[in-house]
Amino acid sequence: MLARLAEFDRCSYLLIVDGAREHGLNKPALLVSASGDGPLYIYLCVALMLFDSRGEELLRLALAAFLLELPLYLLLKNSIRRTRPCHSAIGLGCSFEPSDKFSLPSGHTAAAFVMAGAIGSIYPAAILPLYLWASLIGLSRVALGVHYPMDILAGAALGSLSVVWADKFI
Repeated sequence: MLARLAEFDRCSYLLIVDGAREHGLNKPALLVSASGDGPLYIYLCVALMLFDSRGEELLRLALAAFLLELPLYLLLKNSIRRTRPCHSAIGLGCSFEPSDKFSLPSGHTAAAFVMAGAIGSIYPAAILPLYLWASLIGLSRVALGVHYPMDILAGAALGSLSVVWADKFI
């Protein structure tokens, strides 16, 4: 069962990376991936706090969710220690050098799902585009060669669950 899952993950990775390269999607993937960089989340929360009465609630929820997500992410990443696909024998190289050498779970995806879930919780009308954006961040990370699809699913689950748990505590 695990061998089949690993093979599916490897084949899916190769399919996505090859497709992205064949269709010239690396530059758009880099832009989508960069939209999930951490500092942008802080700017967004502060801007919403300044211009909307629910912005403070969003900031509290996002901070609580990140306080849960980040230690779990670090624990998982450094315990599992899965080699990034671009650094493995099947890898097709990286479009850039990632900040660390392990891939499971995807931190960009986890953070994007924290933000999508937190913002969607406060502004429900925006939830579908937010989850689409978070999913595209995950897909961009595979297209860029730095994650396997299962890393993305694990990151999405971690980020989403962190928001659910944080929402219970605040």
